Amino acid sequence: MGGCISGVLFDAGGVLIGPVGGRWNPRYDFESVVFAHYPAVNVERFAEAIAEGQLVLDAGVPTAAGTATVNRTDYHRAMLRVLGIAEPSLALLHELEAPPAEPAVEIFADVLPVLDRLAALGVRMSVVSDTWAGLDVSFHQAGIGHYFEGFVMSEVLGCRKPDPRMYAAGSDLLGLRPGQCLFVDDDPALVEAAIGLGYHGVVMDRDGRVETALPAVNSLHELVLIVAEAL
Repeated sequence: MGGCISGVLFDAGGVLIGPVGGRWNPRYDFESVVFAHYPAVNVERFAEAIAEGQLVLDAGVPTAAGTATVNRTDYHRAMLRVLGIAEPSLALLHELEAPPAEPAVEIFADVLPVLDRLAALGVRMSVVSDTWAGLDVSFHQAGIGHYFEGFVMSEVLGCRKPDPRMYAAGSDLLGLRPGQCLFVDDDPALVEAAIGLGYHGVVMDRDGRVETALPAVNSLHELVLIVAEAL
């Protein structure tokens, strides 16, 4: 990988963090929270509701410049309608959007030592993620927020990757040009888009199941070697 790399733009999910319970959306406590407020809800409809929620997430919100991340409340309302809850209480919506009793994400084992190593090398870092507002809070609560000079969250910026504004916001946080930055994501299409914009790019393939001709790593430890060679 030719060229000097002074900064790394990380995607969050699948790269730095994974979901507790194995499911990103809705988070692990969705069913229990709904049951607590509506005990008579039909349990057999949860799978259908979650599938509907995923369709809403995938579709996003059309904008003049592309697609934005759907509002979290609208996402939850879509699933609740399938469950027969057309007018959910404000208390239910608040609890679904409030921080859970236990963390909803877990940091992969290689993250902390690699962030330490990159920081020691003087590499600057930011997070660029298609997610709702609050990711920065989760990272600080997990004890790794201080490694990053900023967080680009699609809900806040009003667009999603591969919109060029997402990548540009990540490198702007570092005060670096695209050619000085490495973008890391578990979606090859989003890495390819970054490369097309002049960034270096690497696919994170933790499970070894991604088929791509792009540079790929199975662990963040491999990323350190790539960055160190390009300093």
